[in-house]
Amino acid sequence: MQGKRRDSPGRQDNPDKFMRFNTLSAFLSAKPEAFLRGPSAMIFAEDPVEIDSTLRHHLDAGFRSVVLLAHPDFRIDPKLDARIERVDFDLTRGETLEAAVNRMIAIAPGAWLYYCYNAEYLFHPFCETRSVGEMLAFHTEERRDAMLTYVVDLYAGDLDAAPDAVSLEDAWLDKSGYYALARKDAANHYHPKERQLDFFGGLRWRYEEHVPHNRRRIDRISLFRARPGLTLQPDFTFDDEEYNTYACKWHNNLTATICSFRAAKALKRNPGSTYEIGNFRWHNSAPFEWHSRQLLDLGLMEPGQWF
Repeated sequence: MQGKRRDSPGRQDNPDKFMRFNTLSAFLSAKPEAFLRGPSAMIFAEDPVEIDSTLRHHLDAGFRSVVLLAHPDFRIDPKLDARIERVDFDLTRGETLEAAVNRMIAIAPGAWLYYCYNAEYLFHPFCETRSVGEMLAFHTEERRDAMLTYVVDLYAGDLDAAPDAVSLEDAWLDKSGYYALARKDAANHYHPKERQLDFFGGLRWRYEEHVPHNRRRIDRISLFRARPGLTLQPDFTFDDEEYNTYACKWHNNLTATICSFRAAKALKRNPGSTYEIGNFRWHNSAPFEWHSRQLLDLGLMEPGQWF
């Protein structure tokens, strides 16, 4: 049985070097070295669905530290317990992702951080042969402190076989139907903001009548470099406008994709939409190949100058 350490209340020993923390405050007080160095991934578990596969995917991507923030009752593969740091955290009880991310930003100035939910999988250009650390080193050399990520909806091809709309073996995505609109600046007479766009598409576009207006965008700034005072806002943008841009002023930059079952899960769980959806597939659906080349070919991420 794991026991609490007297010198760090709320922290528990794992069999290996990684730790489990009873509260986010305990994690912040411990300041784990790997997390402070980065790149670090923060995985927020809303439910028990595909937590293990999400953790494995991001460990394989090359993150130095992977932190799972999850309800203490959510079980994961014991082999993964030894490779991650786990924080007891309940998104259903008023604790928000953005508040947690902002607290974690404060302890890791200069580190590259990333956040996502369970059943979401980060893909970057050429990720099969290049690690996320190599990509971010290049991005840093281009004097960029944040990277735009598109959330591309995944869904099970057969909802009878996968009623929660999640299937890694039979995952599909929309190969078209994505578009962007100018992001208006309310503080400047609603003129378009420089190098910022609102992106739409996927299930949130096809079933927009079931999606609140403020949740229809598919863009997030999910990869970013922490610095003192930086604040993530509820709409997945930052208070520093340059962090919200898709490219620098002189050429296109890298972008990445988060392939996500989150919208499909929500649409099938929502009583107002579940009975209206017999199948998410349509004439513009394609099997997801779990490879960056497919996403590049579909224009769902940008390699920039990284060849």
